[in-house]
Amino acid sequence: MIITHRWLSILEGCLLVALGIHLLNSSHLLISGTAGMGLIVQHLSTLSFGQLFFILNLPFYLLAIRCMGRAFTVRTFISVSLLSLLSELMRRYLDFNITEPVFAAVLGGMLVGFGLIILFRHQSSLGGLNILAMYLERRFGIHAGKTTLVGDILIVSVAFFVFEPAQVLYSLVAFLFMSSVVGRYHRPPIWARVQTA
Repeated sequence: MIITHRWLSILEGCLLVALGIHLLNSSHLLISGTAGMGLIVQHLSTLSFGQLFFILNLPFYLLAIRCMGRAFTVRTFISVSLLSLLSELMRRYLDFNITEPVFAAVLGGMLVGFGLIILFRHQSSLGGLNILAMYLERRFGIHAGKTTLVGDILIVSVAFFVFEPAQVLYSLVAFLFMSSVVGRYHRPPIWARVQTA
C-alpha cells in the first residue's frame, strides 16, 4: 500500500511539473534547472523538450547513485522518464493559447513548484539541479529552495543570449513563484539528514 501510494504520488508530481512546463513552453517562457536548460537548447536544436530533458539528465545519474543511493536514483530515473513521456504527450495532444504571459508565468511556476514538492517528499527528483538540491539538503541541511534559486540565476544569465529580454523577464516571474512555493511548503523530512541506500 505504501509503495503504491509513493508511485501514484510520483506520477502526480510529474504530471503537475509536465503541465507547468508545457504551459510555460507554449507561452515561450522558461523555468529553472535542467528543464530550463532543455527549453533553451530546444530553441537551438530540432529535438523536442521531452527528448532533450531525458538526454540532459543522463550524466547526473552518476552523482545520484554515488551520493544518494540506488533506490533514489531509480526513482529519479523513472520520474525523469515519466516527465519526458508526459511532455511528449502534452506537446502532441494539449494546446494552450494564453495571451497573457504574466498569468502563464504565475500558473506555470506554481504547478512546477507543487510538483517538485510531491517528488521531494517521496524521495525522488527530476534530476540535474534537483539531484544537487536533494543532495545538499540531505548532507548539509541546505534548503532545496536556496539551491534552486542559485540555479535560476544561472539559467537567466544564459537565457538572455537566446531569448528576447521580455521573455526572460516574464520567466523570472515563473522562477520566483516556483521558488516561493518550494520555499514555503517544502519541509525537509528526517531522511533529508540521513544518508540512505
